[in-house]
Amino acid sequence: MPITRKLRDHHVWFRVADIGWSDPLDPAFAQRYGGRWNPPASFPALYLNEDVTTARAQIYRMLEGSPVRAEDLDDQFVLISATLPTHQVVADATSDDGLDAVGLPSTYPLDGSGVEVAHDVCRTIGAAAKADGLRGVHARSAATADGAGRELAWFPARPSSRAHRVGEPAPFSTWFFRR
Repeated sequence: MPITRKLRDHHVWFRVADIGWSDPLDPAFAQRYGGRWNPPASFPALYLNEDVTTARAQIYRMLEGSPVRAEDLDDQFVLISATLPTHQVVADATSDDGLDAVGLPSTYPLDGSGVEVAHDVCRTIGAAAKADGLRGVHARSAATADGAGRELAWFPARPSSRAHRVGEPAPFSTWFFRR
């Protein structure tokens, strides 16, 4: 049984999005194709970063193995700020106790041998959290091998549950390089 935590109401979460996405806060894409915490063709999930530092790490992660560097990117990627409905209770995959409760090592996002924990393992945990009626998994970010970043796989309660955009999308050149 997972350890649960209530998310802070009105916390501003961040989503790195391609400027061409029609609705970057739509959880249907991950429902179709899956993500770290939900299997393909399963349930809606919206993947969010707890802070801008973790969003930045997502860009570096996306570019791994590519000859492109972050400095080469233009404003194709924007940062969307959003809040979630209030009273969201999620599985804790940030603390050592929370990780242990869901069967993950305290070294997560890496296993005991230094290899990244597989998506299939996380997807099983996410599906169990969803089946338990939880609104997601608050986890150490796999974009930061040391687990310093925090991300959220949010599972909307019903089709009408939506993340709410805060302000306008921030162009890449504005948010990525600002410290």
